[in-house]
Amino acid sequence: MADTRNADLTFGGTDYIVYYAARGTAAPAAFADPATGWTNLGWVTTEGGLFKLEEEQKDVEAAGSLDPIRTLLVKSNKTTQVTFLEMLNPAVRSLYDNVPIASLEPTTDVATYDLPDKPNDLRYAFIFDSMDGTKRLRYYMPNGKVSERGDEQSQTTDVVPVQMTFKFFKNGSAAAVKKSIKYGGVDVSAFFPE
Repeated sequence: MADTRNADLTFGGTDYIVYYAARGTAAPAAFADPATGWTNLGWVTTEGGLFKLEEEQKDVEAAGSLDPIRTLLVKSNKTTQVTFLEMLNPAVRSLYDNVPIASLEPTTDVATYDLPDKPNDLRYAFIFDSMDGTKRLRYYMPNGKVSERGDEQSQTTDVVPVQMTFKFFKNGSAAAVKKSIKYGGVDVSAFFPE
């Protein structure tokens, strides 16, 4: 058995960038800069993003067996949690406050808008990029929305972070999440024997 351990295959995200666009906006070519229509959501905390895949299963039990005779996968939720540092970024505020971005356009330096009494179902496309030197990870989600929002607390000891959890859904025939990996020139051929 070949020893395929390689320290160059470790990944330490040194930068994390989040973009959003209108729902269903096509993904740029793998690791190309997003084109017109995509908006950068600004600086995030050093924790980057937390991608979670939660699956729910149901066991089918039957008479004559003490063990389940079958297990059904009944749910698969895909989410990403990010804490943004630019609390006044209009795009971040729009997502956090669940209002269209047009609501935040200032008139004479001030934007005033109502927070919705009933949550809006505002959906967007998202890109989450993480980098480690020449190695890259990219998650593209064509149909997502903010499903959870952290508390907002103004404070004197630090900047006010804005934490959001994004949930992703299928977009027609497109998968909820498309992942791209750039190995950065690391030889991974031993993992794919002929």
